[in-house]
Amino acid sequence: MDKKNALRAGALVAGTTLMMLLMTSPALALTRDDGDDPGNGLSVAETLGLFVLCPLALFAIIAGLVLVLDKSKDRAPKAKSAAGTKV
Repeated sequence: MDKKNALRAGALVAGTTLMMLLMTSPALALTRDDGDDPGNGLSVAETLGLFVLCPLALFAIIAGLVLVLDKSKDRAPKAKSAAGTKV
């Protein structure tokens, strides 16, 4: 019964993905709309800075603030004793 449900779920996902791909045609992006003024494109360095370096910097800043402003007293986890073991 699990195989039948898995096949049904896979068919549903594949069908949904196919319909979404067919409905969103990239050829429509070539036609300009009224009032469309796209401007200049980004260089490779600008693209990497905007989509790679900025998110990494934001992640580092947020993680640093969490570590610095952490109010818990015990930072290092205690080692668990081996209860019930006899030497």
